[in-house]
Amino acid sequence: METQSQRGNGSAALRLRRLDIDTYREFVVFMNRDCEVCRSEGFEVRSRISVRMNGRHIVATLNTVGDDLLSVHEVSLSEAAWKALGAQIGQSVELSHPVPLASDSYLRKKVYGGGLEPSEIDLIIREVTDGRYDDIHLAAFVTACAGDRLDAAETVSLTAAMTGAGQRLSWPAEKVADKHCIGGLPGNRTSMIVVPIIAAAGLVIPKTSSRAITSPAGTADVMETLTRVDLDIAAMRRVVEREGGCIVWGGAMQLSPADDILISVERPLDFDSEGQLVASVLSKKIAAGSTHVVLDIPVGPTAKLRTMEAASRLEARFRHVASAFGLELRIVQTDGSQPVGRGIGPSLEARDVLEVLQNRSGASAQLASRGVALSARLLELMGACPEGAGIARARSLLATGAAWRKFQAICEAQGGMREPKVADHRAEILAERPGRVTAIDNRRLAKVAKLAGAPHDPLAGVDFHAALGTPVERGQPLYTVHAQTRGELGYALSFARAHGDIIGITQT
Repeated sequence: METQSQRGNGSAALRLRRLDIDTYREFVVFMNRDCEVCRSEGFEVRSRISVRMNGRHIVATLNTVGDDLLSVHEVSLSEAAWKALGAQIGQSVELSHPVPLASDSYLRKKVYGGGLEPSEIDLIIREVTDGRYDDIHLAAFVTACAGDRLDAAETVSLTAAMTGAGQRLSWPAEKVADKHCIGGLPGNRTSMIVVPIIAAAGLVIPKTSSRAITSPAGTADVMETLTRVDLDIAAMRRVVEREGGCIVWGGAMQLSPADDILISVERPLDFDSEGQLVASVLSKKIAAGSTHVVLDIPVGPTAKLRTMEAASRLEARFRHVASAFGLELRIVQTDGSQPVGRGIGPSLEARDVLEVLQNRSGASAQLASRGVALSARLLELMGACPEGAGIARARSLLATGAAWRKFQAICEAQGGMREPKVADHRAEILAERPGRVTAIDNRRLAKVAKLAGAPHDPLAGVDFHAALGTPVERGQPLYTVHAQTRGELGYALSFARAHGDIIGITQT
């Protein structure tokens, strides 16, 4: 076969076959290891390859396969790459060596401890967004920025670059509300309570939320058990115009798209970076058109932030960057010592939210009070009520059913509302001795929920029964594990039973 590179134009073409391989967000190109294009172009496993078709272009990582999957005349793409290129089976794909990274010298500069100028950060983020950075380069950038290696000026520049790399929304309202939590606390689904309270008060709150990456559930995962969340910008605008608020998945709108790419590498590495966290949160708020934001920072022994000192440092960084963009920000440091509500996992957390909004007698008092407190701060920040009057106003909107009616209306506008379901298989973890609950390992409890299948299976997770201070008897249920298969249930239970100190009990 005469390739295009043999004809002298520096690219090669093969026919496309679909293998239906999911690599999450990573662009991967698959070729037969004996393909003459591979050999003549000098492509090796993990090489970066420029892929062009349908007037679109990506840079993908090469994986090679045997004859049983692809012939020497065929090429395939990961599902993420397939969708990005709008590929069709049998099309011709142009392959070539990519142009070297223009920001490579800036990346090396940061790795070796140098500071970056705004233009240098902007180029790095543009190449990250364009898919030019492979996992190795992304890991290098994330590592070079970890800890306190981004100063205040670099954090402002990173926020601006991430905001400018994607879509940016605007709204006719003078004030646009938003609420965010930095995460790290199971079951903390207060956004789904705050949004209907704020919208019921007549304010505008177009909430874009994320899916879980390493947690048992993100707000978008929980909301999706009740209604559609993958709205495009036009559909989102129609919902907000009609109801004043929405709760949708931000990933469908390309708001600060570099953030999702960086997070997908940062979180598995378990690196904490104040600068990247601040840029991540605020770039999405600015891109979504928010003007007034309440930020929830949980602090606790097994939360993302473990000391008040660390929380205060992060708060100062948030305030500095928000001020640079004219964003009105109010920060609330909250208790991060235990899960919020009972459910951990999409469907179980949705159940908790509905119980609060419907004012049911068995609803989680902790989730309700936390949602009311954050709503109160936002009502006051927006000028919807005087300072100190927010709690009464938020409680009234919840107690009278106004928030519940608004939530139903938002769900209907987003595509119709449905009831959350329950998993087929459940088992309890019991107290091994009597006493009082004195400690909870949030991270390990969240891991039990993930091993049970959450968030991939929305019905999986943990139902938590033993809040701090609860007196327990030997054999009393501490939490119930939910799963859709016996295998996943057994897998989660084996981890839970091997870590009997997830719920710390002190004998009295």
